[in-house]
Amino acid sequence: MTERIVLAYSGGLDTSVAIGWIGEATGAEVIAVAVDVGQGGESLEDIRQRALACGAVEAYVADARDEFANEYAMPTLKANALYQGHYPLVSAISRPVIVKHLVKAAREFGATTVSHGCTGKGNDQVRFEVGIQTLGPDLKCIAPVRDLALTRDKAIAFAEAKGLPIETTKKNPYSIDQNVWGRAVETGYLEDIWNAPTKDIYDYTATPEFPPAPDEVIISFHQGVPVAIDGVKVSPLQAIQELNRRAGAQGVGRIDVVEDRLVGIKSREIYEAPGAMALITAHKHLEDITIEREQARFKATVSQRWAELVYDGQWFSPLKRSLDAFIEDTQKYVSGDIRMTMHGGQAIVNGRRSDTSLYDFDLATYDTGDTFDQSQAKGFIELWGMSSKVASRRDQRVQGL
Repeated sequence: MTERIVLAYSGGLDTSVAIGWIGEATGAEVIAVAVDVGQGGESLEDIRQRALACGAVEAYVADARDEFANEYAMPTLKANALYQGHYPLVSAISRPVIVKHLVKAAREFGATTVSHGCTGKGNDQVRFEVGIQTLGPDLKCIAPVRDLALTRDKAIAFAEAKGLPIETTKKNPYSIDQNVWGRAVETGYLEDIWNAPTKDIYDYTATPEFPPAPDEVIISFHQGVPVAIDGVKVSPLQAIQELNRRAGAQGVGRIDVVEDRLVGIKSREIYEAPGAMALITAHKHLEDITIEREQARFKATVSQRWAELVYDGQWFSPLKRSLDAFIEDTQKYVSGDIRMTMHGGQAIVNGRRSDTSLYDFDLATYDTGDTFDQSQAKGFIELWGMSSKVASRRDQRVQGL
């Protein structure tokens, strides 16, 4: 029986050429797997037909948009996950759902190997292969660009020689990855970190310098998940899409950062995540009134570690599962409404309400009706500062010897 290899297929030049390239290099049949995570562009059927035309023996396609929003974007939102305080894990959270479908297709079609189109320089090779090893420990992994010397010039020459039905002449200086949670742009002109991004690299966001009138939105949450926008019920996918549109029109969610890649290099990245950043901002403000102080402080530490694990390709790891359990427990009372004004590249919260709020007006007010017993403050301060006071006396005594 001929060996079969499952290939993560985007429909573009490199992965289209990889179908035949892998076949010639290994003698295996190739099954192309295309997963829709809200990246837009061509229909899954068009991508499927191209894969078959390029030599795939089978083409597996999956509309995973709701799955991605529910099972990957929502945990990211509940964690308020921003890698190094900036990046909402746009590409990092799409890889696990793609891996899930790659392994599923490998089982369905009897493949022994899974292939992806990543280079040996980036994070995604790790995310794909660690995920595949975890969900399918018996499966092997190959990467045509990294392992089979498939460079872009060779891909163009191969496509032209074989008459493959793909565009080979269009020159795009950037590497772009996108899904419904956001968009990532790198390489080319951006590799000089002194160069400012040019307008042509943006697609999800309008120029914030010339915004339309301010857009006020009310986002309703139930246990950490957005359930309505301006009183209209939405699914997680619909919430992201609606805020991509409205926040994007205001230029919200542009991120320019030099981040630490897993492989040990620093890389300049441009991200657009209007819906993600608007939702994370709203969600964090709702947590501020519904999560107890010490729990909230510890959650910030957990969220940072969660983001690092996911960035590093550890979505399916035991530690990440354990952190998920803690984060999920914190969301029990994160229900209510957030009012936010989006304008000129900013999303600013200016109203909060929740039936599960810990904010007590009578304790907080300085006006008549204040129920806070200020007479207790003096003794509290004495006890709170006791350890520092004792240590300071010791320091002065020792230094005086």
